[in-house]
Amino acid sequence: MTMSLPEEDLTCPVCCDIFTDPVLLSCSHSFCRSCLKRCWDTGLRECPVCRKRASKSSPPCNLALKNVCEALLQPICVVCQSSKLHKIHDCAPIEEAMLDCKDELALSLKSLQDKMNHLRTIQKASADMFEFIKSQALETQRLIKSQFEQLHQVLYQEESDRLAAVKKDEEEKISGMKKKIKELSAEVLSLIQTISVVQEQLKEDDMVLMKNFKDTQDRCKSTDPGSDDMSGLLIDVTKHLCNLKYAVWEKMLAHIDFTPVTLDPNTAHPCLILSENLTSFHYSKQPSYCPDNPERFHISAEVVAMTALGSGSHQWVVETGSNQDWLLGVVSLSVPRNAELSARPENGFWTLCSRDGEFRAMTSPPITLTLSRPPKQIKVQLDYNKGTVSFFDPAENTLIYAFIHTFTEPLLPYFYTQSSHPLRIMPEKVLVTMLHQ
Repeated sequence: MTMSLPEEDLTCPVCCDIFTDPVLLSCSHSFCRSCLKRCWDTGLRECPVCRKRASKSSPPCNLALKNVCEALLQPICVVCQSSKLHKIHDCAPIEEAMLDCKDELALSLKSLQDKMNHLRTIQKASADMFEFIKSQALETQRLIKSQFEQLHQVLYQEESDRLAAVKKDEEEKISGMKKKIKELSAEVLSLIQTISVVQEQLKEDDMVLMKNFKDTQDRCKSTDPGSDDMSGLLIDVTKHLCNLKYAVWEKMLAHIDFTPVTLDPNTAHPCLILSENLTSFHYSKQPSYCPDNPERFHISAEVVAMTALGSGSHQWVVETGSNQDWLLGVVSLSVPRNAELSARPENGFWTLCSRDGEFRAMTSPPITLTLSRPPKQIKVQLDYNKGTVSFFDPAENTLIYAFIHTFTEPLLPYFYTQSSHPLRIMPEKVLVTMLHQ
């Protein structure tokens, strides 16, 4: 019977919706408690319908009406079934509606579980990366200390050599001074003896003096004064201190390597083993542990350098040696790291390939190259502004192949291998030039 109640008996005259917490006024009109409060907040405590003044400040709850409304709201809106205005609303039996709700909740549950699994995967990856960052920091600090220790050893050795040179200079100068002092002492003694002889002759009588005069005079003439030249006897301080720091730094250059390209270990595939100085690498069938970070190549054994090249001219030499399975060149900065792509210019690759004893320029399609002999080194030369990537045999300075392309984004030096024989980026000579004003 409640399902046949008219719409106006179940809707609030103020909000025109099904009653929520209905209250009953003394005039027998009912309203939602919140709706009546809003009306009364204006200052007039009267019925919004008949304008009769309310006798109570807190009208009682219309419990019967409340129960009917709550019961009807749970299975179906009564007006949706009976009112012409609500015919467009969907209605369904409770059993069907329950099944639909369960299906929707099951889908929502699966979505939430998928999100939970994804978050747990990210959480585990984050925890692993947290530990890796700590070990990475410790290893980097160890390598820094190792390289500084090498520099310290060079400085200590240079300091020792230079202190020894001063000591040697001191010993030589002191030895010279001792010899000089000894010679002067002998000359002084000889002169004292000669003076004594002359004094004795002056005391003799005339005949004896005349008789010994020639010998005495010859002895006086044979006594020459010692050399008073004291030049060159002091330590050459300038020789030891002149531009000391610069001279030591210039000498240290012989112990310092500079490579124009440095590999980025955060991009290396787990099967690539990089050297401590990040200038060489080789392939290993046993992958090392490293986090699954977005910068890393995940599909094939690739690695790129750390510095993006977006202008100017650059070159580097790679020693291939016994490695016969490699790709070298440059790639676009935006090349995907988690997808397998053909090394083609349309995919952002400009590379030279060695595989199965053949050399190919990785164009579309690849071009097989005929070389007089397999090069042991490959020089990669990039002129970004001119749009060229050239490959040379540095031993004969002959061009192997050159790509021509208009680059639209920065490029990274690129390397690939599946060989246990290493590829190594060759160091360059460091030249020091002085600018004289």
